[in-house]
Amino acid sequence: MAEFIDPNKLELEDTVVSINRITKVVKGGRRLRFAALVVVGDRNGHVGFGTGKAQEVPDAIRKAVEDGRKNLISVPKVGTTIPHEIIGTYGGGKIMLKPAEEGSGVAAGGAVRSVMELAGIDDVTSKRLGSDTPINAIRATFEGLKALKSAEKVATLRGVSAQHLAE
Repeated sequence: MAEFIDPNKLELEDTVVSINRITKVVKGGRRLRFAALVVVGDRNGHVGFGTGKAQEVPDAIRKAVEDGRKNLISVPKVGTTIPHEIIGTYGGGKIMLKPAEEGSGVAAGGAVRSVMELAGIDDVTSKRLGSDTPINAIRATFEGLKALKSAEKVATLRGVSAQHLAE
């Protein structure tokens, strides 16, 4: 179980990834609503995402930001990149994340780029495999980020020192 991250102690920024217009056809005509997908993060290893629906776009974004603040995760980093390669899967979406050398930047598109930037990961290569729906891409990215393990964590799980792993 992941530890709870208090959003009030962090200076969080948010980025709107997508806004969908939803039309419900009723007897009197069409009812419009909006669904917003937002990524929040502090650019220092904490990131979350949220969705919100409302009659107006600003209300949908506000609800999505509130939801994102509740779903923060902590991302392990090695310098400016991630510790190891991983493939995150959610539904039909798969995201391959690979560490990159310092200075190479974020090689990711759309939804994945906003997650990486707000998580504070400056150098990473990614490839979207399967579904390219923004919500599935973000959820797959989060599954991958949750599965990342630092060398110290692996060492404690195996009961050896971090130096022993490096050898």
